[in-house]
Amino acid sequence: MKITYTENDLRVEEYESLRAQVQWKPFTRRQSAAALQNSLYVLCARTETGEPVGMGRIVGDGATICYVQDLVVVPACRCRHIGTELIHRLRAYVRTLVTGGETMRLCLMCALGREGFYENCGFLTRPTPELGPGMISWLQAEHT
Repeated sequence: MKITYTENDLRVEEYESLRAQVQWKPFTRRQSAAALQNSLYVLCARTETGEPVGMGRIVGDGATICYVQDLVVVPACRCRHIGTELIHRLRAYVRTLVTGGETMRLCLMCALGREGFYENCGFLTRPTPELGPGMISWLQAEHT
């Protein structure tokens, strides 16, 4: 299977389908559209027929910190180095945002059990003696 990588062309329906194929919590259509629109960069892995089989997004301020968000490879296409290629291309994009002497932090939160994959791609598992653990808070709309 030949895979091509396309930039900033992932449609909302494709985004939602990829998330569903890996059993991630669904978002509303508004949230999905805003997520794509507000991303700095969206990378999609596609088959010869144009079907999306993987994706990754970069979100952040584009100056000091970026995050890898929504790295997905559909189960039928895993173990074909698609995830690794997505990460390498996402990292390359972030490198284009910095100039001489600057440093950009590229962070992510990975699914449980995927730490080794990201370590092999150059990421550091936290906590470390210098860095605390990552944290998360799920927020919902307040009921009025």
